[in-house]
Amino acid sequence: MSAEHDGADALMTAITGEPLPPGAREDAAFLAEHRAAEADLAVLREQLGVIGHALAEPPPATPAPEPARSVRPAPRPRRRAFSLALGGLAVAAAASVMAGMGWLMSGGGTGAADSSSLDAGSSAEKQSDAGGVAFGSARYLACSRLVAEGEATAVERLPGTTTLRITLSLTRTYLPEVPDEGAKGSKPDEEQVFVVDENVVPGIRAGDPVLVGVPRGADQPDFWAVGERQIALERAMVTASLPEARRLTCG
Repeated sequence: MSAEHDGADALMTAITGEPLPPGAREDAAFLAEHRAAEADLAVLREQLGVIGHALAEPPPATPAPEPARSVRPAPRPRRRAFSLALGGLAVAAAASVMAGMGWLMSGGGTGAADSSSLDAGSSAEKQSDAGGVAFGSARYLACSRLVAEGEATAVERLPGTTTLRITLSLTRTYLPEVPDEGAKGSKPDEEQVFVVDENVVPGIRAGDPVLVGVPRGADQPDFWAVGERQIALERAMVTASLPEARRLTCG
């Protein structure tokens, strides 16, 4: 029910634009409802403006309607009924606008990555990306001396440090490519040993599948992927980029 002050209705005062009755500014309930009604009316006017523009569009041509029967005019609703109906429409319009704003605000968050999809190789991947060349791209492969998959056969912590000594048994080599299984000197050793900080490959254990990338002129990998889930994503990128990488020179 709308607040009243000395017989004046807060909603109707806002609708008609009449000045507030004497003493109304000291009536907190009346003043709060009057302000709320003004805000609702502002939203309603905006909504009605949109409807008005739509109705102003010229309608398509239609056959002339048959003469309408005379209809007895409906009785004029009481002032209170009109007040409540208009107030409800204003609130509904305001609610629809706020709902739309909420939808827009919530839509901004749809592109966030699910951190649960990342594993131990993600930190090293970011390091590679930070250098300006993403792991698995043709540019990266053209400047790599070793890109291979393997199994961690031993993971040892150096005493008193956070450094790990990781031994890999290679199972699949992408670079250097071996055109002929009988070619000598072109195939890397099947066992590789790397020394890295444990933060680069957190949680790695013996038996884990691993994919590494080692740049030319470097002894240690600048990229690690640990676990089949992460490796599968990177493997697809490497395989797709190899044909283009063969046509590039590192520079």
